[in-house]
Amino acid sequence: MTENIIEVRDLVKHYPVTRGVVFKKTIGHVKAVDGVSFELKAGETLGVVGESGCGKSTLARVLMNLERPTAGQVLYKGQDISKLSGGALRRLRRQIQLVMQDPYTSLNPRMTVGDLIGEPFEIHPDVAPRGSRRTKVKELLDLVGLNPEHINRYPHQFSGGQRQRIGIARALALRPEVIVCDEPVSALDVSIQAQVMNLLEKLQAEFGLSYVFIAHDLSVVRHLSDRVAVMYLGKMVEIGTEDEIYERPTHPYTQALLSAVPVPDPTLRESKAIIRLQGDVPSPVSPPSGCRFRTRCWKAQDVCAQEVPLLQIRPGSDHPSACHFAEKREIVATHEVA
Repeated sequence: MTENIIEVRDLVKHYPVTRGVVFKKTIGHVKAVDGVSFELKAGETLGVVGESGCGKSTLARVLMNLERPTAGQVLYKGQDISKLSGGALRRLRRQIQLVMQDPYTSLNPRMTVGDLIGEPFEIHPDVAPRGSRRTKVKELLDLVGLNPEHINRYPHQFSGGQRQRIGIARALALRPEVIVCDEPVSALDVSIQAQVMNLLEKLQAEFGLSYVFIAHDLSVVRHLSDRVAVMYLGKMVEIGTEDEIYERPTHPYTQALLSAVPVPDPTLRESKAIIRLQGDVPSPVSPPSGCRFRTRCWKAQDVCAQEVPLLQIRPGSDHPSACHFAEKREIVATHEVA
């Protein structure tokens, strides 16, 4: 069995909601992440999907220790990273890196590509001696498919896809074991998305990387992920292998998401049943009692308002789902990024 490189246990991240200017008073909390647990194995890609505002990016920041959790643990090789500081935290940064969503704002426009990719070597000088850093940067540019001779160019001289490759090169500079990808292709054209996805796949095979791949595009997640976790309003509602989630989803929310994915084959399109959810996503400040999806769910009953469904394998299912009435539903094949 492959060992777990990251374990997340009952992770909670709440943000206070305050009122007043001088004497601020906390009147509530935004429950961005509220009791999330999962594991990431070495060399695996875990896709995290869900609507905007469900807590995906907050989860990424807590995994990177850019935000301290309100409760729960994030363990890297058995070590609780939220308790690290100083030199220990700096050493951890070498092992867990981040690829950000927007390639236009994640790169300093005043720095050359060489300086941007080489900046990690300034913070961790033992990784590359000063005399070899320019060579290392050129190797990284070549690794991600960019011309090493463009080392002195600035970000505005590159396209969006090229800028994201620069971000990937920067994340690879310290040879990490885990890369958290926070919607890395959502700002790119579809054809460029495919190129970046194929690059990430190639790098994973070459360096044995583990990915937490966050996205709202279900077809993009399917292309790269070994397992997929579905989030709704701060909680994970279903988690399973790529086939289990896309072919045999059991949670009503997952079924609704997949039913909305366009089907390119016109012969299959007519046979696909689309699930139209009623109402809006509730506020994370005051989520519904019991199951958070119950206000939009066609299966909701009294028990859904009274008991929080646990993320567990239900009778007749082969993977965990947080629904009192989970049942498998066959989904018409959807289009993948290739």
